[in-house]
Formats: sequence, structure tokens, C-alpha cells
Amino acid sequence: MRRTGLPWEQVPDEALLAGLMTGDPEIAVAFVRRFQRRVFGVAVAVVGDAQLAEDIAQQTFEQVCRHAQVYDPRRGSVRSWLSAIAHNQAVDALRAYKATPVAPADLESMPETVTDTPEQHALTAEAAAELRRTVAALPRDQARAVVMAGIYGMTAQQVADFEKVPLGTAKTRIRAAMAKLRASLATGRVDHD
Repeated sequence: MRRTGLPWEQVPDEALLAGLMTGDPEIAVAFVRRFQRRVFGVAVAVVGDAQLAEDIAQQTFEQVCRHAQVYDPRRGSVRSWLSAIAHNQAVDALRAYKATPVAPADLESMPETVTDTPEQHALTAEAAAELRRTVAALPRDQARAVVMAGIYGMTAQQVADFEKVPLGTAKTRIRAAMAKLRASLATGRVDHD
């Protein structure tokens, strides 16, 4: 990295990530410094606890160091990839705790929570705005299902029970929403069907 003569701040994200595989501690420090706020911000936005978020951030960077070679730039930026890993680590940490029941009245606003969350402040405007727009553009039943499953960690059976629909319907809504999210985030547009 330094052979290019660029200061760490000017090294592209992808090059810095690739440098992690060399085991160079200087590159690792530069990588963590560049992304520590983002990773911690995503974690604290999901779990709501700074101490737990610190542990999640550390686990995220450990996972990134172990799996840097699997990063695929065609699937998104390094920042988005890191945010997704941090989010998944945080959700896993939440699932380790006993689930808290959600009041039925609160479920009406679930899709809106994705469009205006504390994560908006933690994620870059690029990734957060794109995800919010994409979820908001989904059909309401699919948006509710994917929010309940993805954000609140509900199983398809729990979604079906809560929505009072057959299990197959809940699974279809979740699957369709996820497919639309993946497609729209890859192409930049949402299919409303």
C-alpha cells in the first residue's frame, strides 16, 4: 500500500481490504480506523447498547480479516459489505437474548422504522437511503414481512401467526421481498409487482 506513496486516507477501500490478507498490522490499523465509526454505529443502532456494540464491532473486524478474500466488488462497496456484516453480527447478538413481544399497534409502523431509523445516521447516505427507498417501494405486505423477519428476527411461522396468514404466504412474502431487495440494490430500481 505504502509503496504507492499514497497516505492511508487516499488508498481506495478495496485496496485496503485486499491489503488485510497480507497480515500487515499497519494495514489492519488503517482499515479499522477508516471503518470503526461505521461498524460501531450500525451495531449500536441495532442493539442499543454501547458496550455490546463494541464487542460486535470487534467480532465484525475479526470476521472481515478472516474472510476478506470472499469480498466481491460486483455485489456492493466495501462499506456496504462491512455494514451488512456488522448488522448481521448485531442481529445474531440480539437473537441470543430472549425475544421481546411487540405490541400489535407498533407493527403498523414497522415498515416506516426502516425508512427513519438511527441506522440512517450510522450508515453512509448512499447505503441507508438506497435501502430505505427500496423497502418503502415494496408492496406493504411484503415490506411488513421482510421487516418483521429481517429487522425484528421473527421466524416465518411467527410472521404468519401475527399476520394471520398461512405459513406459505408468509414465506412467499419474505422471499419475494428479499428477491426484490437484492435485485433493486444490484440494479438501482424496484419492481413493484
